[in-house]
Amino acid sequence: MLRLSQKLLLFVLAAAVIPLAFAGFWLLREAERELASRLEREQRALAAAAAEATGTQLAVSLESLAQSALLIDWPNVTADEAAGGLRLLASQASVVVAGTLVDPSRPQLTPMVEGLEGRPSMTLSRDELAKLLPLVTLATFGEPGQMALGPAQDSGGGPWMPAAIQVGPRGADAPMVVLALTLTVLDRWLVEHAPPVTTLEIVDADGRVVASSQWHQKVSSLEPERMAAVRAGLELATSSTEQLSLAKVPGKLGLTAVTSIPLEAARQPITSLRRSVLGGMGGTVLLLVIVSLFFTRWLASRLEQLGTLADAFARGDLSRRAELTGGDELTALGKTFNAMGAELESSRARLQQWNAELELKVDEATAELRAAQAHLLEAQKLAAIGQLGAGVAHEINNPLVGILGNAQLMLMDVKDTDDNFALLKQIEESAQRCREITLQLLRFSQKRGEVALAPMDLCSLVKKTLSLEKERSPGVTLDVALPASPVMIDGDSEQLEQVLAQLCANARTAMIASPTKHLSIEVQGTDEGASLSITDTGKGIAPENLTRIFEPFFTTKDVWTNIGLGLAVAYRVVQEHQGRLEVFSEPGQGARFVISLKGVGTSSRQSSLGAIDVGGQGKGITG
Repeated sequence: MLRLSQKLLLFVLAAAVIPLAFAGFWLLREAERELASRLEREQRALAAAAAEATGTQLAVSLESLAQSALLIDWPNVTADEAAGGLRLLASQASVVVAGTLVDPSRPQLTPMVEGLEGRPSMTLSRDELAKLLPLVTLATFGEPGQMALGPAQDSGGGPWMPAAIQVGPRGADAPMVVLALTLTVLDRWLVEHAPPVTTLEIVDADGRVVASSQWHQKVSSLEPERMAAVRAGLELATSSTEQLSLAKVPGKLGLTAVTSIPLEAARQPITSLRRSVLGGMGGTVLLLVIVSLFFTRWLASRLEQLGTLADAFARGDLSRRAELTGGDELTALGKTFNAMGAELESSRARLQQWNAELELKVDEATAELRAAQAHLLEAQKLAAIGQLGAGVAHEINNPLVGILGNAQLMLMDVKDTDDNFALLKQIEESAQRCREITLQLLRFSQKRGEVALAPMDLCSLVKKTLSLEKERSPGVTLDVALPASPVMIDGDSEQLEQVLAQLCANARTAMIASPTKHLSIEVQGTDEGASLSITDTGKGIAPENLTRIFEPFFTTKDVWTNIGLGLAVAYRVVQEHQGRLEVFSEPGQGARFVISLKGVGTSSRQSSLGAIDVGGQGKGITG
């Protein structure tokens, strides 16, 4: 019993091969006829295009030269001005290789302008160039701007044509601009546009080749068979060896474009077409046999692919897709399977995304809870420190007042020369020092009240504070960079002045042992308001201390001059101004404190914060 592939093969042979043979031979004959006609049209079109391009290039150049020449008052120019005018004309047209002015009324001859850069050179005298043109006829009967051409000439730089332009009133003494025009531009166009095995030539009325796609260097004579076709004026002619097509060059130039193709090359497309059609018919028959054999396998493979896809979906592999193309029913079924798999995969992805988002929200909530817990613990710790400091300060202050008072009373009764005077003086100073510490503890433990913010100029504040800082910083180079215009912010000038003074005092202390003592203060306007930076060349801050420098009672000073409340108070003041205080430092590289404040009208006029807060942000110089 015949299989499906065998039945399909027999059907294709009976239904397609015999009609295909009859239709193929008829189409071959018509195609050969049409191809021959198309090749002839293409050859005539090529000749017409060459003629049109030649006429366009020469006509445009000649017309441009004639119009430009009329813009110069040649009868009244000097010899040097005439030479300059000729060079100007040559610069406007690339076909000009030499030129001169012929003016019988001029006592001084105008020299030849030649040897132009990038153009063929000529060894031709002024008189020899003038003799090639009908200058007397053009002067007697011509009008200003009228041009005359001479016959094509040979030269070492290739073919060229002489041209004359009348540039004065009609008469025997009319001045003439005489030019030598190279024809190598025509050669270049013909070479670029000549198809393979095709020769393009431009010939004059005497049958001389003035331009060719063969890059000839001399004017040659046209072959007799081609010359006969030119004289006959035929558009298409066939000789024993080649096929010719001719077209007249537009304008009164007396030129003709000639294209020639060898007969073997001209008929090659027809021969190739015959071979291709006959070979195609044979290949078609073979292809039909092969296609019929592979069609059944192709159909079975598509069905098998759909079955494999269904099995993959059943196993949970939703990423598989059916790769079926076309517009048949199997392709539509495959697209349905793909859409179903995509929807299932999308649903599973949404579930996974919801799970991931839920986990992320849980992590964020946990982090916020931990941060709040840490903040609460820190606030409770500081509150306890404040209460402890207040209690200790209160308990110590009363006996301390008694010690200080008794020491001062005893000093009043003791003379300076007494041995106990120095000891009593030391007791008084130590008691004063203890009293200052207890006062700072009391101030830090007090609750913060409301801070009244008002518009102020940050530059004026810096100038006022630094007027005192210069006296406190002997040996320190102070560099201040302030903008020319005021930088307005909302702030409390007294408290911000204390913050700046504290930061400058810390910088002085940090630079005690530094060989270079340089303090820089800079004010800049920002999008949020303003920034104030204080940079020193001190010892810097260790990375492990950057996160603690704003904590109360913490200090990194080598010389103990306080109890570690300066930066904590400064940070609290900046925070009450709704700003930020940041520090950037590395050991041995100094430190830079940056205060960011809000502009006028962008902050609340009053700031009331509850429990004492601590912190700030510390970074390395490179971080």
